[in-house]
Order: sequence, then C-alpha cells, then structure tokens
Amino acid sequence: MKKISRRQFVGSAALATAGFTILPSSVISGLGHKAPSDKLNVAGVGVGGRGFGILRAIESENIVALCDVDWRYSKNCFDYFPEAKRYWDWRRMYDEMMDDIDAVVVATSDHTHAAIAAHAMVAGKHVYVEKPLTHTVYESRLLTRLAEEYRVATQMGNQGSSGEDVRTLCEWLWNDEIGEVRKVEAFTDRPIWPQGLATPGAQPVPDTLNWDLFLGPAPERAYNEIYTPWNFRGWWDFGTGALGDMACHILHPVFKGLQLGYPISAQGSSTLLLKDSAPQAEKVHMVFPERPQSPHAKIPFPELEVTWYDGGLQPNMPEGWPAGRNMNDAGGGVLFHGTRDTLIAGCYGLRPWLLSGRVPEAPKVLPRIELSHEMDWVRACKESPDNRTETASPFSEAGPFNEMVLMGVLAVRLQELHKELEWDGENMRFTNIGDDEMLRIVIEDGFQITDGHPTFDKTLTDPFNAKAFAEGLIRHEYRAGWDLPPMP
Repeated sequence: MKKISRRQFVGSAALATAGFTILPSSVISGLGHKAPSDKLNVAGVGVGGRGFGILRAIESENIVALCDVDWRYSKNCFDYFPEAKRYWDWRRMYDEMMDDIDAVVVATSDHTHAAIAAHAMVAGKHVYVEKPLTHTVYESRLLTRLAEEYRVATQMGNQGSSGEDVRTLCEWLWNDEIGEVRKVEAFTDRPIWPQGLATPGAQPVPDTLNWDLFLGPAPERAYNEIYTPWNFRGWWDFGTGALGDMACHILHPVFKGLQLGYPISAQGSSTLLLKDSAPQAEKVHMVFPERPQSPHAKIPFPELEVTWYDGGLQPNMPEGWPAGRNMNDAGGGVLFHGTRDTLIAGCYGLRPWLLSGRVPEAPKVLPRIELSHEMDWVRACKESPDNRTETASPFSEAGPFNEMVLMGVLAVRLQELHKELEWDGENMRFTNIGDDEMLRIVIEDGFQITDGHPTFDKTLTDPFNAKAFAEGLIRHEYRAGWDLPPMP
C-alpha cells in the first residue's frame, strides 16, 4: 500500500461548494492522529508573548508543538497547552515532527521570522507570521515567492487588514470620494520600548534562556536583559523599530487602498542614529510612481508621496481640523490628502472619516471577513489551493507591503549619505550609491555635563563602504548554522 502523509490529505481535496477537506476519522487515527479530522495540527514558534495570543485565538485546533528560546517567558503558554511537545530549537522540532504538523505560527523576534517560515513553507506547511513579516527586503521577496511556489495558506499578523474599516476606507478611495491622492501622511506614538541607546555591557545569561538560539542568524554578541523578551524591537540586529512594529498596521490601508508597489525613492532622518539601536524618533519620505488604474477604482493613481513619522512626531493638522480633536487614534493615524477632501483613519485603519464631515455611500466591492484574523487563516489552511479564498493579508500582498515598510528602515539607516536614495525595486538595489562612498555611524554619543556645560565626545565606527553596507541590510549574511531556502 502506498504511504501518504497527513499533510498530503489536508488541503488536497475540497468540497465543491466550500473548499473544505474532511478526512475520515479512520484515516487520521491510522496515522496516529485523533478525530475530529477537520482540525489542523499547529506548531507555535515564539510563544511567550504575541505567539501565545495567536495560539489561544486558534485553540479550537490541535496545538501539538511549542518552541521558544525563553522558557520562563513562555511558561504560561506551556501550561495552557500541556499536551503540546516542547522545544528550544525550531530546527529540531521540524526534524522530529514535520510529518505531524500542518501549520506553523511564527511570533519570534523579527530577525528569525524568515528562516522559520521559509523552511516550513518548503515542507508544504501553512504559515502565520507576526508583523513585520521579515527583517529584510530579500526575506520578504523570498516568502512571497515561496507562498506562490508551494501554494500554502499564509497570513501576516496585521489584524486590522481583516477589519471592516479597512474595506470601507478602500471603497471610499476607489469610489472617488476625495479625488486623486498625491500625498499621504502617517504616524505612530511608538516606540514605547527603549530606543536610542548605546550598546550595553554583558550580563550573565539566565538559566531559562538559550541565548545562542535567540541570536539565531544574527551576529554574536553578549547577552543583556535589555534585548529580550520584548525590547528586541529597538535593536537593529533583532528588530525594525517603530516602523516595523506599527507601520504594518498604519500603512496597510495606504498600500492596499492606493494599490502601491515598489517605491522609487526614499529619504530618512531621525534623532541621533546609533550603530546598534534604532533612534527615538524618525521621519521617512517615500515616492511611488504612477500605477495602473484598479478595476474597482473610478480614479487614476498618480505619483504619490508618503511621509511617515514616529517617536512623538506628527504631521501638521490640515486646514479645517476640528479644534481639540486628537489626531492619534489607537496608537497613530493616517491622512489621505485628496484633491477634493481629506480622508483620515486611526491605527489599523480604524474609524475612517472625511475632514468635510460628509459620510460617503460607496459600493461594497470587497468581501467581508466574518472570522477573526487568526481563524480566517485556519479556514484558508483547510481549503484546497485550487478553491481557496485568500486571507486578508496573504504573502502575495503582505510581502510587497513589508518591503515598503522596510524601505523606511533602510532610508533611516542610510541617512548619513545625505541624499535621496533611488530604488530599483525589481532588482532590490539602490542605484545611486557609489562604489567608493563611505559611512561612519555613532557607537555612543559620550554626552556628559561638566561644570554645568553639556559636552559630547562621540565614538564613531571606522569608515566603511556604504554600498556593501546597504547590500547587507537588503540581504543579511546569516551566521553559520542558519540558512534560507533558495529563491524560487
């Protein structure tokens, strides 16, 4: 008798109307799995914080394996799912359990998202990856292409994309409610974790943490409690600062509603830029070329300027702004400046409204999602690729969108070149960084007050090649023992 894995069953055949695969309980029990047969076997990687929340949102499924490098931080999740097998290293988990896993939830620090998700996808597993999708542009492009190649169900964890408000906002734009949009401004009140810090000294590693596994593909460095579990966002080797954390929520309606692709240029500025830590506040300006008119839209999509602010910075209030109204709605906001009106929304695209006060009546052309963001991914996992209704943030959209977010990070980190960076999105390269251009970055500012006078004694890196540095930011060189599958 020919052997077939459980993964080859789940998603391989669909009911004609719904696209769901229902497996006979005898088949599942014969493979060592328990009925009901319509449940996914899910593994979680990074389960101490946001990952625990995602797994609870899909606890109707079989949570069969849990992996985390910090067993103190993940204890609550381990206790909540006591029957799940526990691992420190996701690579070992894959080696031992891949045939018993249908889907993987990835909620680790940003710099390890891509490797964990990519190897799962190559093995034919569905993946849910927290935002930001990846740490680099190359990694985003890789996950986008792997999703297409292996036809697995994917979802990025920008949950606002499943909401009613994002759909309403897009439909207002497409119905020509504010005219052509040539300028967008967006901001967040983040970071709410430490940023703008000098590299800290070494501390003893707690017994409950595997520091080498936390580092993963990143360069080696000594442990300090400031890096993890949550503050990783403020450190370049592990996170992407406020941009990666919140632009994935706030700029998504911009990317979707205005049908964006690759930017053609970017400029960044910030408070003190340090070698290891993201700055306290940033401003990024990106330009997008004219785009083809969408089938849903009544208006063209002209060249667009998008400006991002964080760290307490905000755009100026437009003329006619209601006195006393806070521009910050649930952690940030976005303003679409149209030729006839201004459309405003909060973080996650929440509560869109027009500055004129008018309430549009636009046709509903986008499907509504009745399930939670997480359970809609579960629904997609159970559908055949031939009949699948895509999730709200599949990698076909989330990958290119995440590249936009990461372009802001690149612009900030390369700001000392003092130029507008020109971007060739198709080939993932800057076209106007010369072979001989050099950079230096501040390691620490050396600030102190002497006899009442503020002084700085900055320590900078030695000069290094800017082009090679930029290429390393676009595509990281992984530490030995860590890798990515080939680009399809």
